Amino acid sequence: MREQKSILGNIDWVMVGMYTCLVFMGWLNIYAAVYDENHKSIFDFGQSYGKQLIWIATSALLALFIMAIDPKFFSQFAFGIYGFFLLLLIIVLITGKTTAGSKSWFEIGGFGLQPSEFAKFASNLALAKFLSSTDIHIKEVKTKVYATLILLVPALLILLQNDTGSAIVYAVFILVLYREGLSGNILIFGLIIAILFVLALIMNQFILSGIVIALALIFVFFIRKNRRGIITVVAFLVLTISFIFIVDYVFKNVLQDHQRQRINVLLGKELDLKGAGYNVNQSKIAIGSGGFLGKGYLNGTQTKFNFVPEQSTDFIFCTVGEEWGFIGSFVVVGLLIGLLIRIIFVAERQRSPFSRIYGYGVASILFMHIFVNIGMALGLLPVIGIPLPFFSYGGSSLWSFTILLFIFIKQDSYRLNLL
Repeated sequence: MREQKSILGNIDWVMVGMYTCLVFMGWLNIYAAVYDENHKSIFDFGQSYGKQLIWIATSALLALFIMAIDPKFFSQFAFGIYGFFLLLLIIVLITGKTTAGSKSWFEIGGFGLQPSEFAKFASNLALAKFLSSTDIHIKEVKTKVYATLILLVPALLILLQNDTGSAIVYAVFILVLYREGLSGNILIFGLIIAILFVLALIMNQFILSGIVIALALIFVFFIRKNRRGIITVVAFLVLTISFIFIVDYVFKNVLQDHQRQRINVLLGKELDLKGAGYNVNQSKIAIGSGGFLGKGYLNGTQTKFNFVPEQSTDFIFCTVGEEWGFIGSFVVVGLLIGLLIRIIFVAERQRSPFSRIYGYGVASILFMHIFVNIGMALGLLPVIGIPLPFFSYGGSSLWSFTILLFIFIKQDSYRLNLL
């Protein structure tokens, strides 16, 4: 009894409370997004909000189950869990159901499960287990290679499923590696790559290459007496120009038509308010029409008349903006950011390297989802289709985020006993 009371006392109820608030607020918005006066009962399981209640209830059971497990289980079997979900990612490629162009779903009794959602927490476990090993040093090349492979393999399998949004999330793990000692030069290099990527999409590749060559020649002029520096600049120049042409090739020959259209609309190269830009345009109208205080719960016209497609899933933030206004949106975003800050704070107090690394992984995954989902709802980022944590309709996402968070809460509750 004393041990049980101690564990309950060590649970971070702040994180649990934030999670509960977000899930409840998410359900309210799902109800509003699909509200129909002919189906008012919250227990109508034929509607999205009724199904979401089932997912919420089962998520609560999952959370309780996780809290009952020995915390050492997750570190001891991290690679096994990772391998299991890699296997599921392979199987779904063969036998999965294609939904919205992505072959990433298992259909079970009328419900769909998406292994790519669960692969994120499994990859986080594997990365934390690997990096927390006593003989691992992040500055060694082999460590960087192995860590990259842990993340790259599931990301590539998810890309093969044509689920670009979920695959992109894996890029955020670089923040975890940075916290564990990865050189800041890698982050700077990544930023340069991102800028070049955007410029390669906006500008003609030959003109951009000419600008890069001119900048390289200017730099070489100032270091002309440094032979090693000149070799470095030339090598960087070759890689940069190669990257520019690769981006152009991938954009024109690898991406699908709808993906190219979404990027072109975002970059202002196309204006397609009835096609690729329709969702984003309607999303911005819905959010902007909410004003400061919003139109009131269940009174959103954009929401009620289904002007925004996928409003209960990818564009759930539109409902918040229209019906709750700036104040409601501020509260939701504040709560999400507050949860991220709390996770980082709790991660820093861990005595176990595994728990700390895993905690930073939790914060990174949630941050990427929040940033991209709200960014695309506001028209600041391309529409790549990833859910808003704890808010968007869907069992796979709610289950996976619940497992992701409560494994960390469990680890934290035993932080004084884990080394």
